[in-house]
Amino acid sequence: MSNKIPIALQMYTLRDDAEKDFAGTIKQVAALGYYGVELAGYSGHSAAEVKQILEDNNLKVVGGHVGYDQILGDPEKVIEEYSAFGAKYVAIPWIGEDKRQTLDDYKKLGATFSELGAKLKPAGITLCYHNHAFEFEKFGGDEYGFDALFAAADPSLLQVEMDTYWVKKGGEEPDAYLRKYANRVPLVHLKDMGEDGDFRPVGEGTIDYPSLFTAAEEAAGTEYYIVEQDVCRTATPLESVAISIGNLKKWGKL
Repeated sequence: MSNKIPIALQMYTLRDDAEKDFAGTIKQVAALGYYGVELAGYSGHSAAEVKQILEDNNLKVVGGHVGYDQILGDPEKVIEEYSAFGAKYVAIPWIGEDKRQTLDDYKKLGATFSELGAKLKPAGITLCYHNHAFEFEKFGGDEYGFDALFAAADPSLLQVEMDTYWVKKGGEEPDAYLRKYANRVPLVHLKDMGEDGDFRPVGEGTIDYPSLFTAAEEAAGTEYYIVEQDVCRTATPLESVAISIGNLKKWGKL
């Protein structure tokens, strides 16, 4: 049995393709060799339809991005759907600016996320939070919102989905932050950064992937790598995710 970390695809990358033809897009994802997907909505389908299409293509659901308000408003539905998928993780992908004005706001979010995580945990689902760059604003000159949020949360109830591009965009090195959050980063988003600071497929930019992989595998407790590219300007989204997994294969990660 391989000890390599499975590589999934965050479906947000292919959101336009999936809206037009979800089943056809999933078939192409499977053909590229991805282990599974992290969902970003259902592209107009029911959860049951999505589950069947993924099963037909032998793709696992490693987790999903689910809005904070959605989890807060109807945690039972989230539990029901993601339990049916067999997913171990649900990640909050974004927090509105109105909820993150101060360091205390971030601390309150950490506490609230712990409460939500406590609702998911009995079902075998771990709640994660996915960062962007805005969490790397310093308050009082020395503390990041990112660190305040996770310090205020119970690690058994809130884990880190670390987006390595956005960590770098925020001014920190991904490998250092993976080590800082040792054994708390089950999900790692892989995307690269061009010299211009824009998104690139994995392996086509400036991020130090050898150091990143070593940190994820030696320290962070990472269970899944997840390819994501918010915007694809140098190739189509499908071409971009093909380039990403192609480079990961060249590096021996598959």
